[in-house]
Amino acid sequence: MTSFRPLLYTTPLLLMLLAMPAPAASSAEAMTTTIDLSAEAARPAANDLARASVFAEASGETPSELAKRVNSLISDALKTAKSYSSVKTQSGTTHTSPIYAKGNRIEAWRMRSELTLESRDSAALSELLGKLQSSLGVANLMMLPSPETRQQVESEAIIDAIAAFKLRAKTIADALGTGYRIKQLSINSGGRPPGRPMMRSAAMDSGDAAAMPIEAGETQVQATISGQIVLTE
Repeated sequence: MTSFRPLLYTTPLLLMLLAMPAPAASSAEAMTTTIDLSAEAARPAANDLARASVFAEASGETPSELAKRVNSLISDALKTAKSYSSVKTQSGTTHTSPIYAKGNRIEAWRMRSELTLESRDSAALSELLGKLQSSLGVANLMMLPSPETRQQVESEAIIDAIAAFKLRAKTIADALGTGYRIKQLSINSGGRPPGRPMMRSAAMDSGDAAAMPIEAGETQVQATISGQIVLTE
C-alpha cells in the first residue's frame, strides 16, 4: 500500500491546480484599442469594348414554318458578320412559344433567335449593326471596359485606396498621439458598366440603315479597403 501514497497525496493538489482560473490577460493587452476603418478610391476606365445583341423574330402557324424563316435570317446575318474580322459573333438563345386564343387554344407560334456581337472596333460594329438592321432587330447595345483594361484600372484603384486607408489611419493615430499597426485588411473592387439599351420590336422595312452611333465614354471602377488598426505607443 505504501507504493500508492505519493499518488494519493498528489491527486488533491492536481485537482486544486486544475480548478484555478486561467491567468488574466496582461494589462497591455486589455488596454489595446482597435479601430475599424474604410477608404475608397475610383479611377475611370475607358470603354474600349462594344457588345450588342441582335435578334430575328417571327410569328406563324407552325413551329417548323417559323424555324425556316428565323433560321434563314440568322444564317444571312452570320454571313454578313463574317466579313467583319474584328467582330466576334456568337449564337445566343433561341426560344419558341405558343400564342393562345380564347379558350386556352393555341392559335399561332412565336420564335425568337439571338446573336451576340462583340468588338473593340466600335466603328466596325456600328457599321455591321447598320447593315443587320435591314432584317434583324437590335435588342441592346453597351460599351464597357475590356477585361484587360478593367484589371489594370482596378489595380490602380486598389493602390489608391490603400494609400487613402493608410493616410486615414495615420491621421487618427496622430490626433490621438499614438502610433498604429494594421491588424486586418479586406479589398473589394468593381464598377457598373453603362448599358445603352436600344430596344426594337421589329427590323427596318428595307435597305441598309445608317451606321448606328456609338459613344464609348468611361466607366468608374471603384476599390474599397476595409480593415482594422491597432493603436500603439
